[in-house]
Amino acid sequence: MVAARDDDGQSRRLRRPPRGSLFGHLATGDRLGRAACRGGNGARDDGIRQAFRQAGARLRLSVVEWGDPAGTPVICLHGVTGHGRRFRRLAEERLSAYRVIGYDCRGHGRSGWEPPWSVEQHVADVVETSDALGASRATWVGHSFGGKLVAELASRHPDRVERAVLLDPAMQLDPAVAGERADLTRADVSFADADAAIEARLGDGSVFTTSWETLEEEMREHLIEGRDGRFRMQYAPAAAVVAWSEMASVTPPWPGCPTLVVCGEQSWVTVTVPRNGHITRVDVPGGHSILWDDFDAAADAIVQFLG
Repeated sequence: MVAARDDDGQSRRLRRPPRGSLFGHLATGDRLGRAACRGGNGARDDGIRQAFRQAGARLRLSVVEWGDPAGTPVICLHGVTGHGRRFRRLAEERLSAYRVIGYDCRGHGRSGWEPPWSVEQHVADVVETSDALGASRATWVGHSFGGKLVAELASRHPDRVERAVLLDPAMQLDPAVAGERADLTRADVSFADADAAIEARLGDGSVFTTSWETLEEEMREHLIEGRDGRFRMQYAPAAAVVAWSEMASVTPPWPGCPTLVVCGEQSWVTVTVPRNGHITRVDVPGGHSILWDDFDAAADAIVQFLG
């Protein structure tokens, strides 16, 4: 049994599946999908359309798609240490009529990890990638650092952003907070198995009502086994440190297009949304992990906004 917190802050207990149920799959399978996906472009067995796009002479960027290939494009940008597959449930359960594109930023997931990792480079990457995908103008969804990137994109290339959805955007963080978070991501955090990784996530205060099953899927996508037999998240610590620094920098202008801002009621991120007719704020239960803590509330707000 694992302790977690309900919306009222009270402890609750989560029943864990038998130990090894996920880890056995990881240890005997494809090392969490990385080897299978490195092979090239095309549909995977789980229905996700996988592709890699070249960025410069060496770097490849990982892109996944769900939904209707002919639908209106919705491009999703994850937060620091994350990956594009975190939007899978939103895409499959709520946005199946759209062409939903999940993107691994450089330094994260299945994309190349080479620098530079600046906001300018991330924006250049998404511009180049969206052009290659034939989705130059789209609705953009960004969580945390991804929210900052969407705002930066809208500021630099307003013609590309039809609508913006910012999920607990991390913009102009307190430098002390950003520094503490950067120190944490610099540490070599590893786990004996996937169950240990899930227990650590449930106990670190970053999630409130997230289920074991949700985190199990996350670990299946995001853990990789190292040469030492330990499991680690798929991101470059140096890239994460740079991202935390960027999140403490000057806030970009709010998008001038129709914009939805979804904030976690118990999030450690403080978001001050200007009073403007084209910007809508919705607060949902839970913390910073918007699509994990209360998926239905966050997804309902997004679907209503997209019409």
